[in-house]
Amino acid sequence: MPEFSLECRLCPRLARHLERVREAQPAYHARPVAPFGPARPRLLVVGLAPGMHGANRTGRPFTGDHAGILLYETLHRFGFANRAVSTSAGDALRLTGCRITNAVKCLPPANKPTPREVARCNPYLEDEIAALPAGAAVLALGVVAHGAVLMAMGLRRSAFAFGHGARHELPWGLALYDSYHCSRYNTQTRRLTKEMFSRVFADIRGYLGQR
Repeated sequence: MPEFSLECRLCPRLARHLERVREAQPAYHARPVAPFGPARPRLLVVGLAPGMHGANRTGRPFTGDHAGILLYETLHRFGFANRAVSTSAGDALRLTGCRITNAVKCLPPANKPTPREVARCNPYLEDEIAALPAGAAVLALGVVAHGAVLMAMGLRRSAFAFGHGARHELPWGLALYDSYHCSRYNTQTRRLTKEMFSRVFADIRGYLGQR
């Protein structure tokens, strides 16, 4: 298992892309983005990949662009964060019992990692899932994250169909919850509403409360 490194270059296409971004935006983080939150949380939130002007800029998942607005507001409402807004990696935001990570830790061109890049980055996610205590919940934001979680656990995707609001019982006493990704497109088109997202978190809180 490779240890997470800000200098990771396992994916040549992503490494070259980040080099170009650093040249164009010297003030950006523009490196692999480390997960945020405690190492043994009761809730692991898995996104797709860092956003160009969000996590890729700030160095913290879902921070600095539209995608994090609904996520951090909801985490705060359900007691997983001490603040409702995430502005920078150096602000006073703290997570409680929750960790945020991505299926792919580097910014992909056009926000679309290849299946091979998801697979190369998967050992990091495997390590994070293996550290979860029994009874923990994993929340996959979107189809790619859902598939990456199953890959990390050696499970067949066909046995666990993605569906917003779905819950899947996994080995090791874990539960996988699915939600549409809280991207600008999904929230502005109302494919994902605040109420829909809140219901998923209410289900997760109820599940964790029984453990």
